[in-house]
Amino acid sequence: MTYTDTLLSILPKDGGLTVERKTLFNISVVILAILALVGIGSGLYSLYAGHEHTFGVSRGVPWGMLIATYVFFVVTSTGLCIVSSIGHVFGFENFQPIAKRAVFLSIITIISGFLVIAFEIENTWRMPIALVLGFNLTSNIWWMGTLYGLYMVFMIIEFIMLQMDKHKAAMAWGLAGLLTGIAAHSNLGAVFGLLGGREFWHGPFMPIYFIASAAMSGCVAILFFTYLAYRFNGWNIGDQLKSSLQSVAKLAALTIAVVLFFTTWKMITGVTGEIPGEYEAMAYLLYGPYAVNFWIGEITLGLVLPLFLVLIVKAKNLRVIFLASLAGVIGIFFMRYDLVIVGQLVPPFAHMGLADSEMFSYTPSLIESLITVGGFAFCGLFFLLGEKYFRGFVNEGH
Repeated sequence: MTYTDTLLSILPKDGGLTVERKTLFNISVVILAILALVGIGSGLYSLYAGHEHTFGVSRGVPWGMLIATYVFFVVTSTGLCIVSSIGHVFGFENFQPIAKRAVFLSIITIISGFLVIAFEIENTWRMPIALVLGFNLTSNIWWMGTLYGLYMVFMIIEFIMLQMDKHKAAMAWGLAGLLTGIAAHSNLGAVFGLLGGREFWHGPFMPIYFIASAAMSGCVAILFFTYLAYRFNGWNIGDQLKSSLQSVAKLAALTIAVVLFFTTWKMITGVTGEIPGEYEAMAYLLYGPYAVNFWIGEITLGLVLPLFLVLIVKAKNLRVIFLASLAGVIGIFFMRYDLVIVGQLVPPFAHMGLADSEMFSYTPSLIESLITVGGFAFCGLFFLLGEKYFRGFVNEGH
C-alpha cells in the first residue's frame, strides 16, 4: 500500500467529524506552513546574499527552476480559470459543481506563482514600480505582468461575488478574468516564442501550445484537488459532483490528446528539420541528459498514463481518475522544467562559430529547491485553509 493509499484510507467517507481527520488536517497545516516559511526565508536570504551566490543560474542559463515553477503555477491558474468559466460563464451545468473551487484554486495558484517569481527577480521591489512608471508597450514581459495582475484582481472579485451569491456579477467578472487570463497566457508563450536567439522556443507554436496545455493543466488540477478535498473533509461525492468530475475527466483526456499531438510534431520537426539549436536541444530531450525527464516525466506521467487511465475506466472510476490526475500534476511540472531549462542549454549562435559550441549546463541550487518547495507548500496550505474556512464551498451541494 502506498503512502497516498494509507493517507486516504484513514479519512472517513461518511461526512462525520472525527479525531483522525482533525489531527491529519492540523498536522498537514503545520507541515505545509513550516515548509512555506522555509521557502520564503530562503528567498529572502537569496535577495540579501545575491543570486550569483545562491542560485545555480549563469550568464548562459539565466532562467532556472524558479522560472519553471512560476510557469507551472500560472499555466495551472489559467487552466483552472478556463475550466471554471465553462460552468459559470458559459452555463454548462455539468461543470458548475466544480466551478467555485476552480476559481479559488486559480487565485491561490497565481499568488503562488507570484511568490516564487518575486524571489527570482533580484530587485523585487522594482517590479510594481516598473509596471506603472516604466511601462513598455512593446515588451511581452510588461504585458504579461500587467495582464496577470489584472487577471488576479478579476478572479478575486469573481470569487467574492460567488460567495455573495451574486451570480450575474460573478459571470461578468469571470468573463473578464477569462479573457485577461488567456491574453496574459498567450503573452507568456510569446515571451518564449519571440526569442529568436533560442531556436528551441522560437516560432508561433508557443502561444498556442501554452493555451492548450493550460486547459489540460486546469482539468488535471481540479480533478486532483476536488477528490483530495472530499477525502480530507470526509464527504461522500454525490451523483451531481461525480457526473461533473467525469465530464472534466473526459475534457482532460481530450486536452491531453491535443498536447500529445503538439508534442509529437515538436519532436518530429526537431529531429528531422535539423535546425541548428533546436536539433541539439531536442536531442538532449530524446536521448541525452534530459531523456529520463522527458520520457518518464513528460510523456509517461504527464500524458500517456493519465490518458490511458481515464480511457481504460471510461472516466467513471473516481479513484483511478485521481491517480491519473496525480500522475498528471507531477508530469506537468517536468514539462515546464524541461521547456524552460533545455531551451537555454544550446549556446546562441554557436553553430555560426561565434561562440563556444559546448552545451551549457544547469543544476538547481539548494536555495532554488527550497523556494520551489515553499511555493508548493504555500499553495497546499491555502488549499487546506480554503476547504476549512469556506467549508468546501458549500453552495456546491454536499
